[in-house]
Amino acid sequence: MNRTSINEPAREVPVLMEADVVVVGGGTTGPIAAIAAARRGSKVVLIERFGSLGGILTLGLNTKPSGAIVGGIALEIWNLARSVGGAGADYMATTKTGGVKIASPTDPEIMKMLLTRLCVEAGVEILFETFVSAPVVENGAVTGVIIEGKGGRQFVGTKVLIDCSADADMAAKANAPFVMGSGDAEAKMQPVSMYFIMKNVDLNRLAEWARTCDDVPARAIPHDEEGLAYGLWLTGFNGMLQRFQKETGVKLQRDNITLKTADGQMYVNATRVLGVNVFSPKEFTAAILECYRQIEGVARFLKERVPGFEQARLGQVSPILGVRETRHILGEYTLTGPDSRGETRFEDTIAADNSALDIHDPKGGDVDFQSMPPYEIPYRCLLPQGVEQLLVAGRCISADHEAHARSRNMPACMATGQAAGVAAAIAVEQGVPVRKVPIGKVQAALRELGMPLHAEEVRA
Repeated sequence: MNRTSINEPAREVPVLMEADVVVVGGGTTGPIAAIAAARRGSKVVLIERFGSLGGILTLGLNTKPSGAIVGGIALEIWNLARSVGGAGADYMATTKTGGVKIASPTDPEIMKMLLTRLCVEAGVEILFETFVSAPVVENGAVTGVIIEGKGGRQFVGTKVLIDCSADADMAAKANAPFVMGSGDAEAKMQPVSMYFIMKNVDLNRLAEWARTCDDVPARAIPHDEEGLAYGLWLTGFNGMLQRFQKETGVKLQRDNITLKTADGQMYVNATRVLGVNVFSPKEFTAAILECYRQIEGVARFLKERVPGFEQARLGQVSPILGVRETRHILGEYTLTGPDSRGETRFEDTIAADNSALDIHDPKGGDVDFQSMPPYEIPYRCLLPQGVEQLLVAGRCISADHEAHARSRNMPACMATGQAAGVAAAIAVEQGVPVRKVPIGKVQAALRELGMPLHAEEVRA
């Protein structure tokens, strides 16, 4: 039987609950949005398909924002993590193009607990292990979402929906316009990858070797042993990787490797799969299998070629694939490359971001990682065209492919999540559409949270 489709019978869907604000996605962005809205008194429901919060930061073992965290709820959380030994001090990394200020990595397990605790303390209702299959749109405005779980299909009503799915899933299913990747005929997107941990690494030996190794041009190497737990960051190994592949026949897919520590463990960013359609179950699965193959090869390279890894072994592999780029919504404004270089001042700015430029070449070249001046993100980038009562936050905001190289990073994602949460709550308070929310009131609330709004307000 060669069926191309089936008919699904209509059915009534029971209502589980009603909320003021529903946040879809409990990754890096969603918890910040939920906390921001709930702290203003909104009834908030946060829906997450996994059993913990943090997404790529925690489950994905990424651990570290690519850049500085300059204020707001995100800085509050990082300082809280530091107070319980779950993060270190920020550090300045030396790269081929200059220094890059980087927020300290965090312990992913501690961060899971802290994000959950702050959500609960703010009054957020969390629905774990729950998949949101579709938004419900009536008369052009979102009125709720259909969720799926072991209890079947249910409905959660809302006055405002915040899409923190990373892939703009809710916006796309609400028929909001979007582009894929670069938005041109090729639809180029940054590649996917998967983090893993190596255990039993001699950090002192590795650090001493790396200080004088020309093949590790980008680095942050603490001078004290205590600092190694959260402050060792190394990127490079290009020549060593080329020789290893030539001599062993092992085929890897990246020109370089990034190593970083968190709580004394070594986190490795070294895999890459190009041209993956993450909306295809077959291609998504194939990418995971390819990452597994590459992880085995990289682990062998580290053990055989890099001092300090002689007794190391594979400790943990991320259970999720790291996806850098898919949909970009078409919002009321699209952040451009020049905007992301700090060339534009916006009257409706909701955050000044100081993330690094972090481009993984869609064609497979080397990683471009460098510091750039702070820039501003306008509220209009969070407002998808054609759908009311919907905000989008995280890496799928309205930004072009070039600007995305900064706005996709965690500090920017958390900042847009915070702004979306505040704006949603104010819209509910005042009984106005999110598209008409008074931006001055949103900005005043963000300033109260300690968030700089203009580029010149970011501390050096």
